[in-house]
Amino acid sequence: MYAKRERLYDRLRSKLCGAPDAFLILLLIQAVSFGAAQTPHAANVAAETSTYPLIQVGGARLRIDLEGATPDLPKSAIEEHLLRAAQAAAVYYGRFPVSAARIVVFVSAGQDGMLQGTTWGNVDGFPAVTRLRIGQHTTEQELGGDWIATHELVHMSLASLPDAQHWLEEGIATYVEPIARVQAGQLTPTRIWRDMVAGMPNGEPETGDRGLNRTHTWGRTYWGGALFCLVADIEIRKQTGNTRGLQDALRAIVDAGGTIDKDWPVSRILNIGDRATGTSVLQHLYARWSTAPVEVDLPDLWKQLGVHVESGKVIFDNTAPLAQIRAGITAVPSR
Repeated sequence: MYAKRERLYDRLRSKLCGAPDAFLILLLIQAVSFGAAQTPHAANVAAETSTYPLIQVGGARLRIDLEGATPDLPKSAIEEHLLRAAQAAAVYYGRFPVSAARIVVFVSAGQDGMLQGTTWGNVDGFPAVTRLRIGQHTTEQELGGDWIATHELVHMSLASLPDAQHWLEEGIATYVEPIARVQAGQLTPTRIWRDMVAGMPNGEPETGDRGLNRTHTWGRTYWGGALFCLVADIEIRKQTGNTRGLQDALRAIVDAGGTIDKDWPVSRILNIGDRATGTSVLQHLYARWSTAPVEVDLPDLWKQLGVHVESGKVIFDNTAPLAQIRAGITAVPSR
């Protein structure tokens, strides 16, 4: 039985900030409709026809197929974009998370932009399969600004968890995606810290919050999970003198086989991650954040990290107490 993870996104994160529940429900209905029509069995994922041959990325074999309308962009442009996304994931994890994967791009007639992503584990001979829905009239500029492809491929790196911990799956993908792209030379550190300053407040608990395991709003699932990852990353680095970080924990989980084609309890994920860093940060934070609301003083955290945003521009203060930790988060590991 394959593990199915469906995610619906707006084209820009900012468009979802503060979105009313009714709007998000409409998006969910759209996702379910798309998923029903595009599940691997319904769409014959195991079909032999392939738009592209197998390509090698980070020690993995990737198969890329196009379905639906004929895109305005050349097929090579779409392939190159997916290759960049795969390379970003491979850089972050030290290799591509699974040994083989299939990426199916469904081209929607008359639309533009990267519209939606869905990733499954253990489907018809592939450890992971990602389906992306892209508009027929998508431009090079829209493709260049896409984050969904990398986000989806990062999902391949974590075992499928029980529904209560869905926030950890989405939080890791939300947090890792931009960092991976910085490490791959595709984004600048100033860009992603600006986005974090703008986005992380969406992850803070609101009135009535009962902890991440029991509060399944959009903000808490995506940004609350990402905020958990940021705090964990910083704390691991504090305790290890900035020699280890969340990246070490997540690499260890992949190396132990904890990828999307497996169903693991969250305790196993946390134990492996903590052993890799020589700390108990993940287990300690999970115990606090999972069943009760925990607020983070974000203005103070940005000050400690030396991140200042003025008129939409990021200015780094390299004399700030946690400036070296900030730099370490986006640095390419030497090991």
